[in-house]
Amino acid sequence: MTEEFGLFIGGKWEKPAGAKRFVTRNPATGEELGSFISASEKDTVRAIDAAQAAFKTWKETPAPARGQMLLRAAKIFKDKKEQLGSMVTKEMGKVIAEGKGEVQEAIDFIEYASAEGRRLLGETVPSELQNKYCFTVRQPKGVIAAITPWNFPVAIPNWKMAAALICGNTVVFKPASNTSRCAVEVVKIYEEAGIPPGVLNLTTGPGSSVGKVLTTDPRIKAISFTGGTDAGTKVYQQGAGTLKYVHLELGGKNPQIVMDDASLDLALEGVLFGAFGSSGQRCTATSRLILHEKVYDQFMAMLLKRLKTFKVGNPLDKNIEMGPVASQDQETKILSYIDIGKKEGAKLLVGGEKLKGPQYDNGHFIAPTIFEAKHGMRITKEEIFGPVLSVIKIKDFDEAVRVANDVDYGLSSSIYTKDVNRAFTAMERLEAGITYINAPTIGAEVQLPFGGIKNTGNGGREAGTIAIDEFTEIKTVYVDFSNRLQKAQIDIDG
Repeated sequence: MTEEFGLFIGGKWEKPAGAKRFVTRNPATGEELGSFISASEKDTVRAIDAAQAAFKTWKETPAPARGQMLLRAAKIFKDKKEQLGSMVTKEMGKVIAEGKGEVQEAIDFIEYASAEGRRLLGETVPSELQNKYCFTVRQPKGVIAAITPWNFPVAIPNWKMAAALICGNTVVFKPASNTSRCAVEVVKIYEEAGIPPGVLNLTTGPGSSVGKVLTTDPRIKAISFTGGTDAGTKVYQQGAGTLKYVHLELGGKNPQIVMDDASLDLALEGVLFGAFGSSGQRCTATSRLILHEKVYDQFMAMLLKRLKTFKVGNPLDKNIEMGPVASQDQETKILSYIDIGKKEGAKLLVGGEKLKGPQYDNGHFIAPTIFEAKHGMRITKEEIFGPVLSVIKIKDFDEAVRVANDVDYGLSSSIYTKDVNRAFTAMERLEAGITYINAPTIGAEVQLPFGGIKNTGNGGREAGTIAIDEFTEIKTVYVDFSNRLQKAQIDIDG
């Protein structure tokens, strides 16, 4: 019998009478992993009520004490890394090494964020007047809505929640529906770590009910959203109605450039991991290989030869290199883009189909797919979010950069070259929030900012020291101890 889970509101798990339910499934086997409540608008309002009620006490809790709670959570995540990593693999479909790696990423960031409890830095600057101090302090915004995607169901929620919590905010967490089991396990860990009632609340269900309330209720002071561009645009528009701060992390169409002086063996491993890691379902996945004409034939021969032994199958098997895509919807979308590529005249070199056979029939397995394409085709410009790589031949560095930049997104980028001058020029000219030199487009570390430009987002960043900017207000404080009225800009000349 499928295990049933509830909502987490005000520190209690509850199952509202008569609530509609939905299930999540293992995309490799079709196995049901849990039954979850489709929260109503009233349920979501109650979650906001609980978060609002808890805010004052949590805000007044010393930040180092909030950090200690986060460290307890990180310790529990460590203890449950194997179990939780397996659940990521079962529910989302990424291979087990990546599933456990995602949990480690969550641990890393929680530990990093916990230390902000002893920093939360402001600025102290000189005054233009005598006997006067000028400085800034950070204060929490209030109730935060964390709306997260299915492709990183443990790491991304913790990027948002740990940063929001250390700053003194309370959170209503709405995960993607098809990874609700991972969301429940994350919240259970915070509960075990001793998070006070109402500080963290979980509402599972669709955007039409849960998401709509979170984006329109005036008590939600900020929304942190990661997902698709269309959905993010709607969140942005709805949040604007009550002047909420809305931070969007959206899509990517990330290029890996391989120049004629590159280490081809290194670039080969990079593109395999970048394009087919997590079945291409990362916002930073390598979806375009921009390849210098002098090494084009040699590199493509190496790539196609390597794919002949590339193992696709049940991601719990540690020898498997790529698992299924995450859902039937994903499968349908990716296969439709493959059809678009064929109709556009792109040359299909390998893959391009749903895999068949006893080990694949109950899941959503698509063969690693490579097209030889011309820049400007839809498959070279639009985000596919699957194991589909477009290869584009270029003549020189300038053309490589022009092609890399000529898309609507700007999240991640990569160049393989041994020329230090060319590498630094690429750092300057590539239009992206992240640039890798001699590494794939994936592999961000939690101590540096993560995010992009153009249609990838609206200017904010997650992770790193900047993570707390999303969840704090800056208050400027002036302390005048001159015992007389001083007038800035006026007194300065006198």
